[in-house]
Amino acid sequence: MPRPRSTQISIEDTLFYHCCSRTVRQAFIAGVDAFTGKSYEHRRGWIETQLLNLAGVFAIDVAAYAVMSNHLHLVLRIDIELANRWSDREVVEQWHQIFKGTDLSQQFAKGEVIEAYQVSQLKHLIAQYRSRLSDISWFMRCLNEPIARKANQEDNCTGHFWEGRFKSQALLDEAAVLACMAYVELNPIRAQMAKTPEDSDHTSLQLRVNAALKGKQPEKLLPFIGNERLNQLKGINFSLKDYLELVDETGRVIRDDKRGAISSSGAKILIRLNISSDNWIKITSEFGKLFHGPVGTLQELTSYGEHLGKRRRHFAKCCQYLETSR
Repeated sequence: MPRPRSTQISIEDTLFYHCCSRTVRQAFIAGVDAFTGKSYEHRRGWIETQLLNLAGVFAIDVAAYAVMSNHLHLVLRIDIELANRWSDREVVEQWHQIFKGTDLSQQFAKGEVIEAYQVSQLKHLIAQYRSRLSDISWFMRCLNEPIARKANQEDNCTGHFWEGRFKSQALLDEAAVLACMAYVELNPIRAQMAKTPEDSDHTSLQLRVNAALKGKQPEKLLPFIGNERLNQLKGINFSLKDYLELVDETGRVIRDDKRGAISSSGAKILIRLNISSDNWIKITSEFGKLFHGPVGTLQELTSYGEHLGKRRRHFAKCCQYLETSR
C-alpha cells in the first residue's frame, strides 16, 4: 500500500528528492504511434516548458530532469529558506502566476484596503500558499495536470493520462544526489534515444552542456557552485566541469555496453565521494532497479528513519553501493 507523502519527506534530513511520473494506457509523451503514424514528440516540449516555468514560481529548484517517451524523471531541491524569505506580497504574487487565488488575495495583490475582520483569513491564506509553494506534491500537480488536459484534448479522450501517484525518493547525501542526477540525465543514452549528452533532447544535461559552451549555466536549473561555493547561497558543491566530464565518460561506458574505467579527470568527484568506478557505473546504470526507497548510506538511512518514526531500515541492503570504495 502506498505510503502518505508526508511520511517520505524529511527536510531535516535532506532537501533533495527524485521524482518520477509515468503515463497510463500506453499514452505517448514522445515517439510515433505505429498504427496512426502520428508523432507525439512535441509533448516533450510541453513538459519541459512547464517544468522550467514552475522552477521560477515555486521555492523548489530543478537539479536534473529527463523527459522520456512514457515517463519523466526529476531531481528536485526544496528551497525552504527562499519560501520563508518571501514577503507576504511576494508569496501571493508567486501563487497568482499559476492560480487565480481568491477575491481576498486579489485585493491584497492590488494593494486595496483589507478590512480588519479579513486580516486573519488573509494571513491563513498566505501561510497556505507559502507552504504549497515549497511542497513537492503541489509542484508535481502543477506540472502534470496541465499536460494531462492538453494531451487528453489532443487525443479527444477523457480519463487519467498519468499514473495516480508519482514516485518520490529521498536522496540523503551528496553521493545519492550526484548518482541520481547522472542516472536521470543519462536516461536517453541508456534508452538509445541519443548518442551523446548534447544530443539528449529535453534533458537538463543538454541545457548544461549548451550553456557551458558559452561559459554559463542555465538560469532555471540549480547551479554547480564548485568546492568554493563561488559566493552563492545555494547550489551543488562540485565543479560543473568535473561533473560534465564524469557524466560524459559514464555515458560512453553505458552506451558501448562495455566494462570501462573512469579517467583521472572524470574521477575527481568519485574520489571525493569515495565511490569506486565499478559501483558508480552500476548505480548510474541501474538506479531504478537498485533503490526503491530513500537513498543514502546506512547511517543516513538510520537517521532518516528515526526522524520519520520508522523502526525498520527498509532498503538498507543497497547501501553497499554508496559506502566506501572496495
